[in-house]
Amino acid sequence: MSTQIILTKEVETLGAEGDTVQVADGYARNFLIPQGFAIAATPANLRRVESLRKKREAELAARKVQSEELAKKIGKLAVSVAAPVGADGKLFGSVTAADIADNLKAQGIEIDRKKIVMEHPLREVGAFEVVIKLHPEVQATVKVNVVASTAAESATAGESEKPKGAARKSGKKEK
Repeated sequence: MSTQIILTKEVETLGAEGDTVQVADGYARNFLIPQGFAIAATPANLRRVESLRKKREAELAARKVQSEELAKKIGKLAVSVAAPVGADGKLFGSVTAADIADNLKAQGIEIDRKKIVMEHPLREVGAFEVVIKLHPEVQATVKVNVVASTAAESATAGESEKPKGAARKSGKKEK
């Protein structure tokens, strides 16, 4: 036997929120409905879900327009990140999505770091293009320039970290 239900949340193997699906009675009765993932597909619930779906589509369309406008702004920007660099051009550490998000915030555009798509952190000096996923259908590309920080900045950073590193390496507590 199977039961028709309406999903109230996205379920990876079944569908998106608002979809009407057929599932086994026990799966619906014992898991989906008690966990709040679904409701029974009664005529009243179907009408209610249809009205919610129309509102949601209007909201998604409005968000898409906002995302497209933001993508145009981001496309014109270039982010410059200064980081300490070794002799061979490799960074001490890396430039991550959080660094790029902080830099964009300083330029007046607030983006969640989780929306910045990077396969791996940037570990070299140079110019890179990074994708920002603003909406399921809208992506923006920002130019990121990783530059070597000045010698004075890296020297002061190195001095402040040396005593901590020396204490850790010795493994002995000072008396």
